[in-house]
Amino acid sequence: MILILAITTSTWYPNTSSDSIRRYTRSFEFDYIGWELAAAREKISLYSLGPTHYLNNVQQRKIIEDYFRLLSSSNKLQQRINEIYTDPQVLSPEEKALQFETELEKVAHLLNLQKSITESVLQYQISQTVKTLGITDIGTPFPPILFQTTKLPKQLIISPRDTINQEKSVSLNADITLNEIIELENNVEENLNYSALVVPIGGVGTYPTMVINTTDLKFLIETIAHEWIHNYLTLRPLGIRYAASPEMRTINETTASIAGSEISQAVIETFYSDLIEIIPILPKTFQTSFSIKKPFQYQIFNFSKEMYQTRIKVDDLLADGKVDIAEQFMESQRLYFWENGYQIRKLNQAYFAFHGAYADQPFSAAGKDPVGDDVRFFRGRQTSLASFIRKISWMYSYSQLRIAAKTF
Repeated sequence: MILILAITTSTWYPNTSSDSIRRYTRSFEFDYIGWELAAAREKISLYSLGPTHYLNNVQQRKIIEDYFRLLSSSNKLQQRINEIYTDPQVLSPEEKALQFETELEKVAHLLNLQKSITESVLQYQISQTVKTLGITDIGTPFPPILFQTTKLPKQLIISPRDTINQEKSVSLNADITLNEIIELENNVEENLNYSALVVPIGGVGTYPTMVINTTDLKFLIETIAHEWIHNYLTLRPLGIRYAASPEMRTINETTASIAGSEISQAVIETFYSDLIEIIPILPKTFQTSFSIKKPFQYQIFNFSKEMYQTRIKVDDLLADGKVDIAEQFMESQRLYFWENGYQIRKLNQAYFAFHGAYADQPFSAAGKDPVGDDVRFFRGRQTSLASFIRKISWMYSYSQLRIAAKTF
């Protein structure tokens, strides 16, 4: 925790032109120090009590079910309130929404009371699964699996216009408005000549980790496991060199995505096997990047493949120096995705710079970037997830992975 705090609180110095974005982001930047201190205090006190040690499997399951029932009620109430305030036929929205807002406050209070014990149960279940999978060096997961569901910061991503590369990433307050987001993106693009995009995220590898609050149990467990893998890697060469190059970032994120998915599946099979048939199996991008306007079209419109082909075309245009044409093409593709039910607000170089690092699937926003292929190939050659994690965590360069993937 001291190491992560030290990294988080490092003094920032503007050394490159991209560092100039701070003049536009400073008033919106997320306070990691304040969040870390509050979360750590809560987690350490609860972790020391070990409440899950006194709960059997039936009691643990009841806690999870009750929490998700409350969370679902909260989401429905919030949706109803939003509908009232946006309905032009409602003359007195404040009056009509009052009863729902009162009920929402009650549900929010109950959620707050049950939040910590629910997180403890999930931490315990994932820890037990990680131990069973053998991803431990001292007989127990280290660092211990600790997370907190919270309103996540948004991430400003910037990339050069003539190439796809995440040059800077700045965490912004969770409550930043859409108007502020658009103004911020426009300021960066017009004054610094970069491609900019503010994206939602599913989690952050702080300690405890920050995780999205969702009613999708499989996705929640996958996100918790994904971010814990980042904690695990932080203590090893692969994690320490996360920002050394775009390739190292892709190796990190792809490794965490593969591990998160496999751990999540193992947790579901162990503790929630009766839910396997009804848990939706959708690409992670669906839950983190945009809403699905027409879900039933997923079978006839292959989003992942279309995005893969779009990335390849954009890379070719940028390689030929046709920046303006590439940007026009991305906008036309954005409209094409929109027409097929995928509400992408903005498709640009920064979009691909961010999403392209998550290359755990053959077709993705990474396009023809071979890094994801090499990570997946290396995983396929290992006999277990534990073997894969242990070996790849000690790699310090992409060339080392390429050699290992070919010669294993």
